[in-house]
Amino acid sequence: MESGAICADANETDETDAILAAICRLLESIVSANNVSVGDIGSVVFTATSDPDAPYPARASRQMNWTHVPLLCRQEMAVAGSPRRCIRVLIHWDTNCTGDQIRHV
Repeated sequence: MESGAICADANETDETDAILAAICRLLESIVSANNVSVGDIGSVVFTATSDPDAPYPARASRQMNWTHVPLLCRQEMAVAGSPRRCIRVLIHWDTNCTGDQIRHV
C-alpha cells in the first residue's frame, strides 16, 4: 500500500480544475516515487476533510485514464486543528517491495 496527502489552496467550483490538478500531481508523485504500473493497482481510497467539496477526488484519477481501477471517496473525521482542505490517498497495489522500500508522498 502506498499513501500520500495534499492540501488544496481553495474550494470553489471555479477552482475545481486546480484542485483536480493538485490531486493528479500527488498521484503522479506516488506512482513515480514507487515505480507503480497502473495495471498493478488493485484499488484506491481517497479521503478528504469536510471542506473540499467542489470535486470528487477520484475524478483526478479518471482524468489520468485510470479507468479500470476501483475508486472510493470517504470523508475524514472532523478533528480540531487538523489541516484544512486536505485530501489523502491510499493506493493498494501489487508489489514485491517491503514496507521500508515504499515511499509515501
